[in-house]
Amino acid sequence: MKSQQKCIMIFALVCCFAVLVALIFSAVDVWGEDLDGITEENCNKNCRVVLVENIPEDISYFDNGTAHLPLSVGLYNLLDKAIRVVEIVSPLWLLNSSDYESSFQPAAKQGRALLSRLQGLKARGVQLKISSGMVDSTELRMLAIHGAEVHYVNMTALTKGHLLSSFWVVDRRHIYIGSASMDWRSLATRKELGVMVYNCSCLALDLHRVFSLYWGLQYRDFIPSFWSKRLFALFNKHKPLELTLNSTKARAYISSSPDVFIPKDRSNDLEAISWVIQEARHFIYISIIDYLPLVSSSALKYWSRIDGLIREALILRKVRVRLLISCWEKTQPLTFNFIWSLRSLCMEQANCSLEAVSTRSHCTTVFTTLETHFISPCCTSCVSVCVCVCVRRSSSTPECRGMAVSRE
Repeated sequence: MKSQQKCIMIFALVCCFAVLVALIFSAVDVWGEDLDGITEENCNKNCRVVLVENIPEDISYFDNGTAHLPLSVGLYNLLDKAIRVVEIVSPLWLLNSSDYESSFQPAAKQGRALLSRLQGLKARGVQLKISSGMVDSTELRMLAIHGAEVHYVNMTALTKGHLLSSFWVVDRRHIYIGSASMDWRSLATRKELGVMVYNCSCLALDLHRVFSLYWGLQYRDFIPSFWSKRLFALFNKHKPLELTLNSTKARAYISSSPDVFIPKDRSNDLEAISWVIQEARHFIYISIIDYLPLVSSSALKYWSRIDGLIREALILRKVRVRLLISCWEKTQPLTFNFIWSLRSLCMEQANCSLEAVSTRSHCTTVFTTLETHFISPCCTSCVSVCVCVCVRRSSSTPECRGMAVSRE
């Protein structure tokens, strides 16, 4: 009898251990990490980077202005290079403009063209995998009919926030990170900025891990208390990737937010952005939707983390600051108060330079006028991704640049 009870206890313990192990390895389902043979040891670090942007048709450059590769052309280039799989994270899927919208905005047709290219991937034998926080999307249903795998991330249940990330990973060799979502307006009427990195499997492999995290959260209404080891960051602020960008030695890493979505070794966005500002010695150029360092809870509270660092750069290090800020019908009036507060720091101060410019002519402001995304604490509940790059010149200290990718 005692022997029987002992066997039952041992069996129960073994079962509990097996369940625990299964839970550990299934905390987030990660599909086929090594199917293509790309690993941290053999990935490519000799990369090519290209800036892409969308400039609305009603905005023109100065004659001596620099135009970058159009966003639509850059995305088409990525699709042309796709051989095995295209992975996309986007907060919005509204590529199919109406006939009315296309009639007065010819560039709106580019959204339809991109949707058509995505629908044609299956015929080429290329998988399309999409992770989105959008439930009711005609475009996503159409893409699913054409063979795309679509996973929905319930951000409301997970963080009471929103999915704001926007990036592509192609064959774990090429990537796009930028402000544009899969919305026809991002290809026509909105100012957007992004970066394409080609033949950079080391960085792409790390960004793929971020995608895998979102991918594994489909239909979950809770955040795992631990993450699969395959989601751990390969590079971070303390151990950046040493690589070559356009024949120039550089260091880079991928950051993310919010903290509850960050597995081991991943730097968070606030840490990355703060570091870029603190390392600046000559200039800081920021393009944002809103400059509104406030926390909206039961009552408005001042959020000083980034605003304070910009003030330190202006006054203590005499760094030149330029702000390009959107000005539209939803712009908070307090935005102008904060800009004036920054400008007042430079009154009667030698070598103190701050310029702020609005991107909309219908907003008349008294200060001279310059869009990324907002300087506000959205990263506490919303999901976003940044890439930070340091370019090392031969005869100077590294010049560090960061691109924040988040959206209100």
